[in-house]
Formats: sequence, C-alpha cells, structure tokens
Amino acid sequence: MNLNRLHHVAIICSDYEQAKEFYVNKLQLPLVREVYRPERRDYILTLLAGEVEIELFIMEDPPLRLTNPEARGLRHLAFHVEDIDPVIHWLNGMGIETEPVRIDPFTGGRMTFFRDPDGLPLELHE
Repeated sequence: MNLNRLHHVAIICSDYEQAKEFYVNKLQLPLVREVYRPERRDYILTLLAGEVEIELFIMEDPPLRLTNPEARGLRHLAFHVEDIDPVIHWLNGMGIETEPVRIDPFTGGRMTFFRDPDGLPLELHE
C-alpha cells in the first residue's frame, strides 16, 4: 500500500456567490465540476490546484470554527508559489489582505497568510 499523493481537500463554505467569486474568479482555480444536490440543498464545486482537487461544499448555516486557526481539523490550506511577491501584489490588488511576509523556521521559505470569505486561513509558501 502506498499513499503517494493528495487527491483532494474539502472546504465547507457558507455563501455560494462569495465562494465562487473568491476561489474561481479571484484565485483563478479552474472549475472542474459544479453540482447542486437538492436533497441536501448544497453545492459542490470541484476546483483544481495543480494536481490536487479542492472541493467546496457550500451549505446554509454551517457551524463556525471554534478558534482561529487552532480548531481541531484543517488548520490551513497552503499554495506553493515560485515567487511570493507578485502573488501578494495580485491578491492585494483585488482587495484581499495578506499578513506580513515571514520566514518558515523549518523550511526557510518565505510565507504569508490570507483568508477566504469564511475566514479560513490560506497560505502562500515559496
């Protein structure tokens, strides 16, 4: 048995329009599939980040994270970038705030955080 790569990450979102605008239009993650499930009254948007799929489950009134970002479960989602500075400039140009760049003490890579419309921490990592 070999768990050799990540297949997908699932994120729960609270607002269809905001989630789609942020992840598809602003972050420009390609939309692979969009499904509405009437029995659950939710949407699933499947996006692609390199070879990894991101599934957005968009439902009415999901519970909030208890703490930020130290809740049990997913802490944050990190995107690898070759050069962090132009990506930060691009995000800031769309009104997406980023934290000051800092150095990862383990990898030595530069990194910063920003948030999706529901407050999920997202990371850029060189």
